[in-house]
Amino acid sequence: MNDLKTVVKFGTDGWRGIIADDFTYENVRVAARAIALYVLEHEDSKAGVCIGYDTRFGSRSFARIVAETLAAAGVPVFLANKITPTPELSFAVRERKAAGGVMITSSHNPAEWNGVKYKATYGGSGKPSIISSIEGYLLKPVPQAATPAKIEEVDFAPDYIAALESFVDLKAIKASGYRFLIDTMYGAGRGYVAGIFERAGIPYVEFRSELNPTFFGINPEPILPHIAATQKAVVAEKCAAGLITDGDADRIGAVDEHGNVVDAHKIFSVLLQWLLERKQWPGDVTRAFNTTKMLDRIAAKYGRTLHEHGIGFKYVVDLMLEKDIMIGGEESGGVGISKHLPERDGLLNSLLLANVMADEKKTLGELVAALQQEYGEHQYGRVDMHIDEDLKQSAIRRAKAGVAEVAGLKVLRIETLDGIKFFLENPACADKPKAAETWVLFRASGTEPLLRVYCESCSQESVQQVLKAAQAFVLQGDSK
Repeated sequence: MNDLKTVVKFGTDGWRGIIADDFTYENVRVAARAIALYVLEHEDSKAGVCIGYDTRFGSRSFARIVAETLAAAGVPVFLANKITPTPELSFAVRERKAAGGVMITSSHNPAEWNGVKYKATYGGSGKPSIISSIEGYLLKPVPQAATPAKIEEVDFAPDYIAALESFVDLKAIKASGYRFLIDTMYGAGRGYVAGIFERAGIPYVEFRSELNPTFFGINPEPILPHIAATQKAVVAEKCAAGLITDGDADRIGAVDEHGNVVDAHKIFSVLLQWLLERKQWPGDVTRAFNTTKMLDRIAAKYGRTLHEHGIGFKYVVDLMLEKDIMIGGEESGGVGISKHLPERDGLLNSLLLANVMADEKKTLGELVAALQQEYGEHQYGRVDMHIDEDLKQSAIRRAKAGVAEVAGLKVLRIETLDGIKFFLENPACADKPKAAETWVLFRASGTEPLLRVYCESCSQESVQQVLKAAQAFVLQGDSK
């Protein structure tokens, strides 16, 4: 039994594992019992727990296991009667004033993975204190109720869809005449934006909406190489934009009318500019340490406070619960808007991008070009280095010791909020108006032999130059 405790380990959102290896019925029961104990001791358990599941292999049966385990402990359950996007589950938890929520998903991970995410009463990821508490209950005995609580199958979709439809101006989107490609990457977002557009009479093409738990060999993550097919489809279908959601539909990606990838940084920037200029909503802005500094320039123009925080959406949630935050986001496509939920929502953000295009009368490519013109060119890149633990630790140790230059560019200053970030003097950017600062960030995974290198600069050439040198620095080990 002690082995189970090491296998089931809750991270930021919950626990993930390989299906049939460590993600088994027995281990899912272990996780569910810990959640049951947490709810019984810290929440109003009579309010019940909402449970949803994605398109992955076995997700519905794993959800049923969680439901039966909670019910046996006396916790009522509202179990989704069909595939559920994560933000829909979070919305249901908040609107029903439930004791919590459990989502069976592994988000953007490869097909062989699945996971258990916990959502708190406020409709967002459990704060670190909550997740730590749940972990503390692993393998502790759960009292069984004399009579199991009720498991009620529920359709969470109608209320959530109504909230999405009321949040955006569908009439304006229709009047724009734009046609959209909607790529759900075989995930839980299938049918949502397409259904809303269908009812509103907005032209669209739904792409990769089939049910296939193998995801046809891609990772359901809205970045290259997994969206190469989307790039071609947008151009072939003559769409003004491609709107992409990941496996559980909480993250967003996009492609412009020319088939160019619009990364999460540009999406966040487009939304922020629109909210401040058009909507003029009050509140501060948050961004993770590894996101574009274009956001700082936009916030400054409109006199808004910007909070920079560690990497992970949990920091956005914490700030949304503590301060007056309008919007917050992270590098991987998670953007949350507090008027909606303290949660990432790729479906809402897809609709909002269409709304921005309609209001500004610009295609997605034109919106990005306008931002680059006003705030200076900002280009971004990321490399995931799957290396052994010794090499990873060597790179971090050498980076912390300090370096004088990267890619022949002098280090101006160093920041260490989450990883090690070097700001560089870049002559190639000197003649560019309002050029982006050049920086490179080294950040090691705490759970696997992986080191991520992030870079932003004034051109893609500069980004690639710095990333190439950064990788060489990592791979040289302690030899120099």
